Amino acid sequence: MYASWGLLPKPATGSLTPFSSRESSLTSINKWTVASKQPAGIVFGHGKFNGTPHCILSSTIPTSEKVERGSAISAVLTDDKSAMMTGLEESENIGILGVDPGLEPYKDHFRYRVRRYLDQKKSIEANEGSLEEFAQGYLKFGFTKEEGGIMYREWAPAAQEAQVIGDFNGWDGSNHKMEKNQFGVWSIKIPDSGGNAAIPHNSRVKFRFRHGDGVWVDRVPAWIKYATVDPTRFAAPYDGVYWDPPPSEGYQFKFPRPPKSESPRIYEAHVGMSSSEPRVNSYREFADDVLPRIRANNYNTVQLMAVMEHSYYASFGYHVTNFFAVSSRSGTPEDLKYLIDKAHSLGLRVLMDVVHSHASNNVTDGLNGFDVGQSSQGSYFHTGDRGYHKLWDSRLFNYANWEVLRFLLSNLRWWLEEFKFDGFRFDGVTSMLYHHHGINMAFTGNYNEYFSEATDVEAVVYMMLANYIVHSILPDATVIAEDVSGMPGLGWPVSGGGIGFDYRLAMGIPDKWIDYLKNKKDEEWSMEEISWSLTNRRYTEKCISYAESHDQAIVGDKTIAFLLMDTEMYSGMSSFVDASPTVKRGIALHKMIHFITMALGGEGYLNFMGNEFGHPEWIDFPREGNDWSYEKCRRQWNLVDTDHLRYQSLNAFDRAMNLLDEKFSFLASTKQIVSSTNEDDKVIVFERGDLVFVFNFHPENTYDGYKVGCDLPGKYRVALDSDAFEFGGEGRVGHDADHFTSPEGIPGVPETNFNNRPNSFKVLSPARTCVVYHKVEESLEEIYNSTHASTSDTVDSDEKGEQSVLLKDLGVIPSEMEGLTDEITGEDASDA
Repeated sequence: MYASWGLLPKPATGSLTPFSSRESSLTSINKWTVASKQPAGIVFGHGKFNGTPHCILSSTIPTSEKVERGSAISAVLTDDKSAMMTGLEESENIGILGVDPGLEPYKDHFRYRVRRYLDQKKSIEANEGSLEEFAQGYLKFGFTKEEGGIMYREWAPAAQEAQVIGDFNGWDGSNHKMEKNQFGVWSIKIPDSGGNAAIPHNSRVKFRFRHGDGVWVDRVPAWIKYATVDPTRFAAPYDGVYWDPPPSEGYQFKFPRPPKSESPRIYEAHVGMSSSEPRVNSYREFADDVLPRIRANNYNTVQLMAVMEHSYYASFGYHVTNFFAVSSRSGTPEDLKYLIDKAHSLGLRVLMDVVHSHASNNVTDGLNGFDVGQSSQGSYFHTGDRGYHKLWDSRLFNYANWEVLRFLLSNLRWWLEEFKFDGFRFDGVTSMLYHHHGINMAFTGNYNEYFSEATDVEAVVYMMLANYIVHSILPDATVIAEDVSGMPGLGWPVSGGGIGFDYRLAMGIPDKWIDYLKNKKDEEWSMEEISWSLTNRRYTEKCISYAESHDQAIVGDKTIAFLLMDTEMYSGMSSFVDASPTVKRGIALHKMIHFITMALGGEGYLNFMGNEFGHPEWIDFPREGNDWSYEKCRRQWNLVDTDHLRYQSLNAFDRAMNLLDEKFSFLASTKQIVSSTNEDDKVIVFERGDLVFVFNFHPENTYDGYKVGCDLPGKYRVALDSDAFEFGGEGRVGHDADHFTSPEGIPGVPETNFNNRPNSFKVLSPARTCVVYHKVEESLEEIYNSTHASTSDTVDSDEKGEQSVLLKDLGVIPSEMEGLTDEITGEDASDA
């Protein structure tokens, strides 16, 4: 979820731009450039080298985290200079500055926020034992079982009196009054009765307190693990539920977490809207019915939206009311555990869409209800304008507050340990990074936009702590930031002065596709601009690319399939009738757009549920504006399950492109080279790993014998072809054809090569298709036979000798085969 924050600018063309000299021309240090066989080194900027970008490898430079702090627990991060000077030596060597010299003018900013982080971490360790213990607040706050009873603790410093009420005491708290300590924490121990817990499992509870005006209010406990609502009452408030199932009812995990993939292929999903019927789907139904589809399409990660309880369904899960509670619409906590365990059994890792950027404005059932008469130090949120997001109508956390840090860090640990999530996608990170929250801010790439008084250092420190604790608890965790601003260092390790996320979402990519599909004719599409938009990312900071997520599918917008084919999706998707030009174009470009986004746009890939097969229409959640209808809050799986509908072809291609990465691991490769962006031909050629990708965006032109550059010599064959019959294509490309390379120019002199590549081969490239070629690893016998067949008796001995030399130069004849050249050429190998 994000506001319409601007795209990154396109850099000027020309030679490589020194990074320190470019101010507003670029937000990233790009990791794409030209060619191989260059001296090792670091190239900064997206700039051009003979028209193409060049790949550079990543590295990290850790720094020490030893700190000292003399202060006791404080409610807020201090600006006291004596405290801020501690840890100075440790923050001198900020690794990211060695990678991006353009950040050198902002060294003091990095040192400042690193010291803030180190000081806060040290203070927590001094007063709480360790950061890991601090992040186990759920063992102390809320309802916890202790010897002989149930303990309940709640932080509400402004409350004058407090009670716990619920079904267990007839909602009369007069006999269950709570006591307050010096830190504003209320507590009560409710003794067991007759050997049984006084509060029955699955019974309703609330926190009742009197604030300064003398008024008593009832609130859902802040740390509640489950919350439900009476479905028969319209707009009824939620009730907290004491959740402590007996061993016979509690779910026991059976399967281990799958190992972390080098490149996540993420299936973004919303459980509630995953049914084909117009209703809310359940966790168990999703596990049994949808997870097998995801695994069949070769995704390795599921990202679940709307897991944390939210009273307003149409908020898509982004207005969280109860941070530790599973959304009750889709089932119980045990049902969610079943889903995650089922995913693990299928080899799927599960990420949670976590919302720590803001909270629901609801008072009766949300965290905002505790904000009665508190000062900023005594509240979860900032007071006044700083505590309110005017576009989202939600409350903003005070990340400097000790108990807010405990609450949010513990929240992360809770989902990791209790439910076995494998990581998080942090929502709304741009809003957290800046005091202006990105509102009406078009980021141009000028570093002053990132490192100034507009930067919310308190939020930055929180995210550094969050990434530290997540990776400390689960080293293999995957943590992704939803940030549109391009903040440098967001995806750099905390130990090197970064904020610590593993990936950032490449949010400019879908906006670029929407712009092209809405505003440009096919012949106006720029290959250079497409390539730049997909490769514009910071060196060493990994990205998750996507052509469309849930943002592009919500009511008021259109999916890519709907933009391409619109109403013809209702009438022209049956294979019983010939495809119209609109449908042909739509199916072809749908495959190309998603695949080039995956192959060129990042180190991981994301797809939203249903878009893999071109789900028509938008998503519209039940709301007053549509008479509370669920009609468009579902997924029409029947479309892809019907044999004669063309949705199956799109789904098959999605499965195949994921399988290609599973087989060749091209997303994880640091070899990433764009060799050609031909505007006249409308063709983009690039390499990832040892695969060669050829994308022909021309609406009409098919090129026979089209020359493409590559790195390694040898024989190439088709690895994936969007024009194959099984993908709804015309089957024009031969999959059994061998493509042999020819050397280009002078070895080791790129400027004499073809598109700066040392080798080339020729292909058939039909209009609106993408084809991937892989190098065939030939056996010695195959090499001998193919070479022997090409050197018949009609070839004289001199020519045979020249062929032998050429084969050895190309690496086709390895050293162990050199003895065979006697038979091939009729000469002594050493003479040849």
